[in-house]
Amino acid sequence: MRREDRRQFLARLGAGAFASAAMGSRIGPTLANTAEVGGTLGPIPHHRPRAKRVVFLFQSGAPSQLELIDYKPGLKKLHGSEFPPSVRDGQRLTLMTANQSSFPIVSPMFGFSQQGQSGRWWGDLTPHTAKIVDDLCVIKSMHTEAINHDPGITMFQTGSQIPGRPSMGSWVAWALGGFSKDLPPFVVLISQGSALRAAQPLFARLWGAGFLPSSHQGVKFRSQNDPVLYLQDPPGVSSAARRRMLNALRELNSRKAALSGDPEVGTRMGQYDLAHRMQNSVPELADLSKEPDSTFELYGQDARKPGTYASNCLMARRLLERGVRFVQLYHRGWDQHENLPADIQRQCRDTDQGSAALVMDLKRRGLLEDTLVIWGGEFGRTAFCQGRLTGSNYGRDHHPRAFSMWMAGAGVKAGTEYGKTDDFSYNIVENPVHVHDLQATILHLLGMDHERVTYRYLGRDFRLTDVAGKVVHDILT
Repeated sequence: MRREDRRQFLARLGAGAFASAAMGSRIGPTLANTAEVGGTLGPIPHHRPRAKRVVFLFQSGAPSQLELIDYKPGLKKLHGSEFPPSVRDGQRLTLMTANQSSFPIVSPMFGFSQQGQSGRWWGDLTPHTAKIVDDLCVIKSMHTEAINHDPGITMFQTGSQIPGRPSMGSWVAWALGGFSKDLPPFVVLISQGSALRAAQPLFARLWGAGFLPSSHQGVKFRSQNDPVLYLQDPPGVSSAARRRMLNALRELNSRKAALSGDPEVGTRMGQYDLAHRMQNSVPELADLSKEPDSTFELYGQDARKPGTYASNCLMARRLLERGVRFVQLYHRGWDQHENLPADIQRQCRDTDQGSAALVMDLKRRGLLEDTLVIWGGEFGRTAFCQGRLTGSNYGRDHHPRAFSMWMAGAGVKAGTEYGKTDDFSYNIVENPVHVHDLQATILHLLGMDHERVTYRYLGRDFRLTDVAGKVVHDILT
């Protein structure tokens, strides 16, 4: 008789539960009343959800709130003068500016104007987004502990500055699943910005499942050739032959799962079947030929070019309407320590029309009422200049203590602003919102109590919001 240790025995005991969960996508907004082995969810949903799906337009590199959203007209009179030490109050700086002998205040080179019925002040760099300000809930009081890019992005995506935890999309996919058996519940799209400065790297762990079952990690769609690697059958292999091969592989994997008790075997079985179904669903999804010309008038002609931000926004709409639960877009190139005036214009040309079009498109299709759209980066930018200030050029360093984001759609108050910063957009003076608060609010809109969405790993119950986070009820309808 084959001997097995205690760990193998316990794993084998739970293998059936893991394998059954991995055999196919979990479908629909109302799922099983208990979580997979290792997790605690309670009845799903915990309360009435306002959002069924999420699209996060993440601007990687940290866009400056001072040029785009947080209007500070008083900086014009102070331009070039020394930033008050009393405002900074000993707060830490990055190594890139800590040794500067001077910290001159920079007034944005670009104007602001009042937009919408609310008369909200909005940066002139994003005229398309200005047209939808009455659909937006703008948070001007975001803050985080992370002062550098990788910890900052990791914090936003996983709830921790330390790599290895599940991404937000993975938590949502694990808890809620998707609406389609032919597409994964969590999809990732990446576009490269037009800024001249080299973009910060993005690592696959940002959409990884961490210690959750690996079937819940994000599926990255490519912009060239097949959207998903190995989607097509090899030359000479018919679809029927591939199906027979998968059936034989399933039988072998079933035997392996029964012997080893390894839950990842069941996960692989489910993923093989999903990949087979995606051979039909993904080519149709990626084919934009049937989109009318009015679609490209809305999103801009860049939407015809695979891999652009506009194209990814259009792809996000198609994914959402076909049953994908969580779509994560990353647009790279917002890290503007120098040459900010030139580079921020390039980045806004990349993203402005696509972002606004996605909100308008979802709205006219009746999807915005239960789709949550989020726009923002990992932190903000300083009111003082990094490097040399000239008449036509300047840069801004990282600033985690105060920055802006916007949200639209399911359950958020349209046409509102929340939070307030001081005259320098440096410190928050009203209604601070931490990253964990935003994450708690997103889960709340999806019908989940963030404190009950936990997973036990290495003897500890983990959750997206770690040991913090409060739902920001004031921004919800």
